[in-house]
Amino acid sequence: MAGRGPQPKDPRDRARRNKGPDLTLITTEPEQQPELPDKMPGGDDWPDQTRSWWQMWAESPLTVEYTAQDWADLLDCAVLHGKFWNGAISVANELRLRVAKHGMTREDRARLRIQFASADSAETRRDREKDRQGTGASRGQYGGLKAV
Repeated sequence: MAGRGPQPKDPRDRARRNKGPDLTLITTEPEQQPELPDKMPGGDDWPDQTRSWWQMWAESPLTVEYTAQDWADLLDCAVLHGKFWNGAISVANELRLRVAKHGMTREDRARLRIQFASADSAETRRDREKDRQGTGASRGQYGGLKAV
């Protein structure tokens, strides 16, 4: 099965701290999600699952900054998704690889270093971390353990 290998280490944990590549910043405006065409290529109707899947992407925070190129790629994924739900299971691997680039699953988002957060969940997480560490600074994650 094809894949991308293990998730890369956090840059702070690496033995070598080589400088990463310089990035070119381009300003662009996000585009609205286009409608699905009336029919799939070949004239088939879109499966209901694909229409729901396309709507899910419209409501996803992952697509807020999508450009026309991103939507075009996702439309190609929709065609594969439609073919899959119409019975062409041979497209499953290609579909999996393509939607991974859009952060479809939790694992894909981890690989892309995307994390969903809201102010409430971040605050709750921070409070849980404080509780876990205990009152003493040296207690760390083992603060609740006792010697036997």
